[in-house]
Amino acid sequence: MPFGEKPGPDGTLIDFNRIYDELIRPALDDAGLYPFRADQEMRAGDIRVDMFQELLIADLVVVDLTIDNPNVWYELGVRHALRSRGVVLISGGRATKAFDVYTDRKVAYHLRDGGLDPATLDDDRKNLCEMIAKTMESWQGRKMSPVYNLIPALVEPDWRTLKVGDLREFWDAYEAWERRIVQARRRGRLGDMLVLADEAPVSAFRAAAWIRAGKALRRTGHYRFALEQLDKGLAIEPQDRNGLREKGMCLQRLALRGEPGYLIDDARTHYNAMLQQDASDAETWALLGRVEKDAWTQLWRGGAGEAQRLDDARLEKARLREAIECYEKAFRRDPKHYYSGINTLTLMHLYRHLTGDTMYDARMEVFAGAVRFAAECEDDSSALFWARASLGDLEVLIGCAESVQEAYQAAIAINHDDWFALDSCRGQLLLLRDLGFAAERVTAGLEVFDRAIARLPVPGREWEPERVLLFSGHMVDAPDRAEPRFPEHRVDEAKRRIEQLLDGLDAGPRDLALTQGACGGDLLFAEACRARGLRMTWLQPFREPEFMMRSVVRYGEHWRQRYLDARQSLGNPILSAPDELGEPPAYAEDGYAYERCNLWLLYTALVWGIDKVHFVCLWNGGGADGPGGTAHMYGEVAKRTGQVHWIDTRTLGDDTE
Repeated sequence: MPFGEKPGPDGTLIDFNRIYDELIRPALDDAGLYPFRADQEMRAGDIRVDMFQELLIADLVVVDLTIDNPNVWYELGVRHALRSRGVVLISGGRATKAFDVYTDRKVAYHLRDGGLDPATLDDDRKNLCEMIAKTMESWQGRKMSPVYNLIPALVEPDWRTLKVGDLREFWDAYEAWERRIVQARRRGRLGDMLVLADEAPVSAFRAAAWIRAGKALRRTGHYRFALEQLDKGLAIEPQDRNGLREKGMCLQRLALRGEPGYLIDDARTHYNAMLQQDASDAETWALLGRVEKDAWTQLWRGGAGEAQRLDDARLEKARLREAIECYEKAFRRDPKHYYSGINTLTLMHLYRHLTGDTMYDARMEVFAGAVRFAAECEDDSSALFWARASLGDLEVLIGCAESVQEAYQAAIAINHDDWFALDSCRGQLLLLRDLGFAAERVTAGLEVFDRAIARLPVPGREWEPERVLLFSGHMVDAPDRAEPRFPEHRVDEAKRRIEQLLDGLDAGPRDLALTQGACGGDLLFAEACRARGLRMTWLQPFREPEFMMRSVVRYGEHWRQRYLDARQSLGNPILSAPDELGEPPAYAEDGYAYERCNLWLLYTALVWGIDKVHFVCLWNGGGADGPGGTAHMYGEVAKRTGQVHWIDTRTLGDDTE
């Protein structure tokens, strides 16, 4: 938009700064976006560098076409060239006649005496807010840029590759956020990852973070919660191949688990849709091969005894051929993809073993050499274990017991204690054993993996809670509170009700308790959990000294000792959001720290499995005094799980719960 005062079409000076302050910025705020104007970051150097970055990264660009300002038109052209969507055109008093955007819908606002017309300002602001909201909601609809409309094969640039110029505050903040994401993933703190994903500064970053969180959740076996994150990321980036593959894997695992509402055909349909978009995608062909292989395996693995399993597997040979065909297509499309090559070769050997049919023999020798060459050429250190493991798999097919053990030992030597990778390799050998294939070589391989796995703890199984009890409740009322909500004289009764509830749930050492530790409900819950031997973790919105001043002793010094006594029984250190997640985003409103902590607690609970979460709340059913209260937590929990145990503070003093 133009800045300052500029002559309008009729020569009257228009104050565009007022239009920004009184119309555009409030409309963006109302739509839930964080407004930023290019001239807010003036500095020495080429302003175009910053401007190009902002036009690329911004979720939305609002363009004021009231006057024919060449800079505005140029910047609109840059945005249209960089991004296919996310533009809202506005105009005061008249609509532009420019041919390239003549048919594009524009939001009109009304001018009077060089400023906004007070008589229509509220309506103009509402109309602009609605257009912004609709534009964001229809993100995956029609492309708004005439450049991308007229050149349908044009692909938007990857924002990660176009960071130019000096590091500005935006990129500093992004890189700090990215470090937190990586740190959370390495620590296995998936709840932290999910909070950070929600806080990403623009949608492209949020999509990437949600997809990464979904992958991490999928790897730990929490497939339904992983799907929730993947779907959020794919709503923004629907063509993200990694996200789409991860979604397919989750659908497949849920079907194999027998989860209600999920069928193996869901994953098959999903991958086929991906291949319609790109039939050269070797990884997706391999994943479809895994679906067909699992579908075949399900048909015979329940058989009683080896003879029954062999007979069932033989009868379903058509399904086995489907799996071979998919894996073979993957390997032919990418001869470096030794994973699909070794699976092709293994299933071909099984086909001959089961049926006696030699239809694949001519290809098997060629494939064996191709797989060996591809695996031996692997130069990515992060994939080297899988290359060597594939060479071990190859020895199971065509080698001897000694060569099998030697090859697998070479792989395990560089495994770096990845239990999941070892268990995955062992699972393939178990499949071969169940079908009586190459018994001596398979047994030799299993011995190697059994020894290696026995040395490692099972990740996440050192201790896993049977249930997660998530608590949120009112703090005790301040002495001068006008309308009582949880007065001090009701504390003992509230404690009794919490204890009753925990006893009814048979809560004990098998369970995990999550709360903040504030005076009132939190500490009453913590004391009851301590008496029953629950493991407990406190997550707090501020560093502990500040938290104690804000949420413990401000309602009476007698709560300090209760806090300190409860803290002594914690088996884990107290975690504060500023230390673990970083400071809240610059755009966060007052009170956001409390909402953030609620989500942090909830996500930390949900990563153990949605079905395990029990939400316990001490609440009067009303709204909070500010952001992030029990009402907010109740609403967030209600979106995801129905396991809510509500102690209504309005009923304290009677036997109704």
